[in-house]
Amino acid sequence: MSVMLKVLAGQAALGLAVAAAFWVAGGRVPGYSALLGSLVCVVPNAFLALRLALPRRDPGAKALMRAAWVGEMGKLALTVLLFSVVLATVRPLSGGALFTGFIASQLMVFMAIWLRDEEEGHKDTSISHGE
Repeated sequence: MSVMLKVLAGQAALGLAVAAAFWVAGGRVPGYSALLGSLVCVVPNAFLALRLALPRRDPGAKALMRAAWVGEMGKLALTVLLFSVVLATVRPLSGGALFTGFIASQLMVFMAIWLRDEEEGHKDTSISHGE
């Protein structure tokens, strides 16, 4: 599984765990609020991941940079749109739980750095063992 998929799966899993914790501790409203916050994070990140992972006609660096730029702009627009929809339509809503779900899921992006370093470490050790 690619690092992008692992991070997205981690974001979704953590979002579910945070939502479950809020549901148990505070009830239905904080539970679904935290879940919505997590979804506001995961959906735009999945859009960015798709933009970067899909094959392009031009495999060059310039095309990759364009895909990353479009992906980031789309991610930002989707985040604003999803927050707007949730804040305008969902009643009742727990703001603290909503933003906790979002922030917790967003922090999983740092897992990508750890996973990438771990995968590179395995590649380095396999090379050194082959000598």
